[in-house]
Amino acid sequence: MRRTASPISLILLGLGTFLLVLAPLLAWYVAPRAAVNPINIDQTAVYRGTGSVFDTEQVKTVPDQRITVTQRVRGDVEDSERSGRAAVWDVTTTVDTDKSLPAADPHDALEFVPHRWVMDRKTTKPVHCCGEKPYIEGEAYLKFPFDVQRRSYQWWDNSLGSTVTLRYQGTKKVQGYTGYRFTGTVAPAKVGTRLVPGTIVDEPGRPQVLAEEWYSNHGIELVVDQCTGRVVYAQVGPKRTLRAPGAKKDAVVLLDSKKIAFTTATQKDAVRLAKRDSGQLRAVGETLPIGAAVAGFVLAAVGGVLVVRGRRRPESTDMSGTPQPVLTM
Repeated sequence: MRRTASPISLILLGLGTFLLVLAPLLAWYVAPRAAVNPINIDQTAVYRGTGSVFDTEQVKTVPDQRITVTQRVRGDVEDSERSGRAAVWDVTTTVDTDKSLPAADPHDALEFVPHRWVMDRKTTKPVHCCGEKPYIEGEAYLKFPFDVQRRSYQWWDNSLGSTVTLRYQGTKKVQGYTGYRFTGTVAPAKVGTRLVPGTIVDEPGRPQVLAEEWYSNHGIELVVDQCTGRVVYAQVGPKRTLRAPGAKKDAVVLLDSKKIAFTTATQKDAVRLAKRDSGQLRAVGETLPIGAAVAGFVLAAVGGVLVVRGRRRPESTDMSGTPQPVLTM
């Protein structure tokens, strides 16, 4: 009897081999290249809370005001592509009370801060190019790196103009989604100067004073998606004050809130995006490679067995006893 490999056995063996090669390719080549920060981002996060705010019309600090912080992030695609490896994000942060909302112009807000964050698309580390302003440092800012670890991170606080250590504090659920929780505080620090009437900083004899602006934070809490580094919940407790030049105590409070946090709508949107993006990354990096490896092993094994066993075909013999193949039509 003569053994020949059937077409189906060769197909199974070839497909299995292909899947076995594809599995590590997905895990080690495709997945790392899929975990990159986007350049065409266009997202808005809204924080809300209550606190004390300096009213310029009443020239005094007014307590129990509702405070809304709106943070808009837009990617500069052209500058990002020109840089080659960086994501260039333009960020505007506005602080409003109900008196200034809705604002036709963000410059009418209680506070309006535009800046540009440039980061490495893979590592999320700062890249100092493309008109970056200010000079941002640290490991995380609007988001954390991919594959967040259970350790402390240096988080950039734009109000402070420096980094803050955020310590890992376990996990926390946000809208039913579990993320890594990080917390920290900011001690009072001088962050700049502001020209104000002397009466505001207890110096009525001077018409204008270059007052010192001080900033602190009662508490920062961020809940982060482990896979993508996306922040799904953020809570801050900012405090801004003015002091007379060289003074040791605050003269006036510009802003003071124990808690300003993501609104429910912002939380839900952040969780939705985290689920989508982490699901895609896990599919490429884990689910598909494992599935391809298992299916490839099974198909290659079955195909190999069929090739080895072959397909038996009957043979005829002539008068001399020499086997002759049977012709088939």
